[in-house]
Amino acid sequence: MFDEKEEIPKVLHGDLKAFDRLVKQYEKLVFHVVYRLVNEKEDAEDICQEVFIKIYKSLKSFAFQSKLSTWIARIAYLSAVNHLKKNKRASLTMAVDDLENYHFTDKNPENVLVEKDVARYVNHLISLMPDHYRTVLTLYHLNEFSYQEIEDITGMPEGTVKSHLFRARKLLKEKLELYLKNEIS
Repeated sequence: MFDEKEEIPKVLHGDLKAFDRLVKQYEKLVFHVVYRLVNEKEDAEDICQEVFIKIYKSLKSFAFQSKLSTWIARIAYLSAVNHLKKNKRASLTMAVDDLENYHFTDKNPENVLVEKDVARYVNHLISLMPDHYRTVLTLYHLNEFSYQEIEDITGMPEGTVKSHLFRARKLLKEKLELYLKNEIS
């Protein structure tokens, strides 16, 4: 098991094996956070490398005021957001106020999917969501962060996190119900 209080001092004293253990411990977390925002695998992998470089350079500033995973996820999140801003591929301020009229795509689920696999379709739907919905869903359900930890990672107030999570779930539920209805018909 990875003991951050034991491993961090080793990394700070130049122990590259300890840093390798840190990377192995958190590489999936970093990739999940980054890839949910940056949907291109090559870009996500590059950003992940940048994240671990930032972690290595900034580790001395980690003060154990939060869990190391929260601190690392925040670095990953901010790195992905910065990448999106630089490349102007997505707008992080996009608001979906009219949920009834919001559509992911004009295609029906049968045209979108090559395979009729609900899990794959859910991932596809999540990938089409606005960045902030995708982020909170990923952090809460896949990475199992608490509302407070998501607030620490994203900088969104807890109420906003809950609201985004509620709306994202509602969108997913509506699209899945439509998909399942079409599958049964």
